[in-house]
Amino acid sequence: MFQEPFMQRALLTALILGPLCGALGVFVTARRMSFFSDTVAHSALAGVAAGLALGWNPSGPMVAVSLLVGLLILWLREHTELLTDTIMALLMSGFMAAGVVAFSLLRGFRGELHRYLFGDILSVGPPEVALAAGLGALVLGVLFLRLSPLTLVTAHEDLAHVSGVSVRRLNLLFVVVLTLVVAISIRLLGIILVTSLLVIPPAAARNLACNLRQELALSLGAGLVGGGGGVILSYQLDLPCGPTIVLACVALFLLTLGLSSLRRRPSVVPAPSR
Repeated sequence: MFQEPFMQRALLTALILGPLCGALGVFVTARRMSFFSDTVAHSALAGVAAGLALGWNPSGPMVAVSLLVGLLILWLREHTELLTDTIMALLMSGFMAAGVVAFSLLRGFRGELHRYLFGDILSVGPPEVALAAGLGALVLGVLFLRLSPLTLVTAHEDLAHVSGVSVRRLNLLFVVVLTLVVAISIRLLGIILVTSLLVIPPAAARNLACNLRQELALSLGAGLVGGGGGVILSYQLDLPCGPTIVLACVALFLLTLGLSSLRRRPSVVPAPSR
């Protein structure tokens, strides 16, 4: 299994992006931005179609469109009276519809459509592994260096502003980082499933954590185990890799949910004998 280069690259990519999404997902779920990541992921389909139509590697246009959508969400939220969920639904519908129409006009790319919708981690090459490693190191470094102001902004934006934190700049940085991680992770899980890696590990960690640092550590660990374990199970059982990673993360969530229930169960003290 591990003698095959494609499996080595797939496992290494999962072991990088799983913990990265897990750690970033703690702030995504706390800030109720799960729909944001879903919007960026689905809108990326238009970038994939544009790249294929131009004869380019789809990764570049996919990242570019993802960043465009993320920045459009911020701009429309600041300059219009529309609610945030309305803006995201509007952009997701428009960009994904454009991507589907573009794919219908292209010939011979149905396999590429399936690959980007459901993920194809087994086909990642050395440049993509290096890109994932570089992005992971950068994001985790920024995340932990800016942990205190990011936590304050997540908990209470007004208080963070009064405390001297540049809320707008930090929000912009977070959106750019989240968008890049979502775009790169599409090769791992696909457009349809990528948000699950940002949501399920933090949910599993929250079942056991008592504070933010514990939640970050547990979510990072859950992403590591879910990503690596999913790749190994998919190979051993001959299953699709992306969905198997998601199911491995769901299994971890159910395990932590059971452990949390046991921990909260009150102990029964026997009545003293008379």
